[in-house]
Amino acid sequence: MSRGQYFDSEPTVPSDGAARRVTLTLPDLTVQLRTDRGVFSADRVDPGTRVLLGSELRPAGATLVDLGCGYGPIAAALAHRAPHATVWAVDTNTRARSLCADNLAALGTSNVRVVAPDEVPDGLRVNEIWSNPPIRIGKAALQHLLSGWLDRLEPEGRALLVVQKHLGADSLAEWLNQHGRTATRLLSRQGYRILEVHNDDQPATH
Repeated sequence: MSRGQYFDSEPTVPSDGAARRVTLTLPDLTVQLRTDRGVFSADRVDPGTRVLLGSELRPAGATLVDLGCGYGPIAAALAHRAPHATVWAVDTNTRARSLCADNLAALGTSNVRVVAPDEVPDGLRVNEIWSNPPIRIGKAALQHLLSGWLDRLEPEGRALLVVQKHLGADSLAEWLNQHGRTATRLLSRQGYRILEVHNDDQPATH
């Protein structure tokens, strides 16, 4: 039987039914998060996510997106660090979304909306996108995913992407720079790159 992938909308592996938990430890936040089989990095907070959240970067703006939220470590940090912003936690995986919603509710947050991609309002414009993107969905699918979300950025908005070097961080940055974006490497740590991405062209305002 196929073990499925964490980016499947409906995980093919059954829930293990256990109260599996991982700890997210940051300088300003330590939280326990419930996880399960069939979601990304179920046994520990992914090292790339820890690099992104452990950097000196801080969220800014009224509308933030955690793209590929999984069970919610990035959303939890954004909600804590930007309590007056609205955080959209987006994932295709139904089990991940359920875990994320439960985890954020347990933390007492009220500024996070956990949604499937097709539940995001068509006209939503965002100030920042924070993501440990699903590299393993394949290059074409990843490029399509990122392009759609980068098009939602406000004129001065940015995306912060953490990508493992050996999984194509530099080639992704090159592709972005060749397709209407400016991708700058802000940090390289523990084999991961943090890319800051802006749109080259100012979108029309309506």
